[in-house]
Amino acid sequence: MRFADFVAGSVGGAFGVAVGYPLDTVKVRLQTQNKYRGVLHCIHSTFKNEGVSGFFKGMSMPITTVSLSSSVVFGTYRNVLQCLCQLRHGRPDAKPAKLDMFLSGMSGGVAQVLVVSPADIVKVRLQCQMVAYQGFSAEAPKPKYRGPIHCLLTIAREEGVLGLYKGVQAQALRDGPCFAVYFTTYNMVCERLLAPGQTKPEWRVVLLAGGVAGMCGWCVGTPMDVIKARLQMDWMGERRYRGFFHCITDSVRSEGPSVLFRGLTLNCIRGFPVSMSVFAMYEVVIRLLKPST
Repeated sequence: MRFADFVAGSVGGAFGVAVGYPLDTVKVRLQTQNKYRGVLHCIHSTFKNEGVSGFFKGMSMPITTVSLSSSVVFGTYRNVLQCLCQLRHGRPDAKPAKLDMFLSGMSGGVAQVLVVSPADIVKVRLQCQMVAYQGFSAEAPKPKYRGPIHCLLTIAREEGVLGLYKGVQAQALRDGPCFAVYFTTYNMVCERLLAPGQTKPEWRVVLLAGGVAGMCGWCVGTPMDVIKARLQMDWMGERRYRGFFHCITDSVRSEGPSVLFRGLTLNCIRGFPVSMSVFAMYEVVIRLLKPST
């Protein structure tokens, strides 16, 4: 088992969260609320009403848990890939086929869902908690959730432990295909741009491949990302959706098929620098821990 991939994935994931969190907040608000006219209006409204801190609501828990989940994704991907190469090609270090990469990426994406789901619902609820920034004013309205830990405990108390896994079906259907495309695209771009005689891609290739992989992954994952966010927000007010399939049909019927791609542009804009950062840090750590590979 390659433990270096777990460590490198953890570092890369934490770095990626810090880079992309402000745009993630904007994306979640666009997907779950209809009061914004677009990306710029959402950014302006958030900054005007809540200040800079409004873009970073709920970040402390994701930066910890995404570090863990990213470790699971990269570690699972690499070890499943080695197992598939052993089974299909006779040795673990054989050149993997694109199908091997695709299946390994899907395995990594699904494996991390149980780890990331509770933190993700906390993140979404805090991001959508609309309380105007009032500094330390005594007249400031009190938010329902005072922070990530309070939000986590409140959800568990009011909705049960399973409440922390609302939208998990959509999340699995998002992350499985998303990471399958993510890793396959990254490796294809690196292989395509690999200089003759080299065994590792140059850093500019790593950055480009990581960015392109992030955009391609979100093109596949955005529809289920919308459904996941709506299911996770459903308990904050009057319940609207009876379940996973009802959320899909009701959203499409009331807002049209385009609702499933709400936030796609923002996901792609955010996905490029985030994934670029993740893969860059991953490669840095891997080359430090295993300089001979």
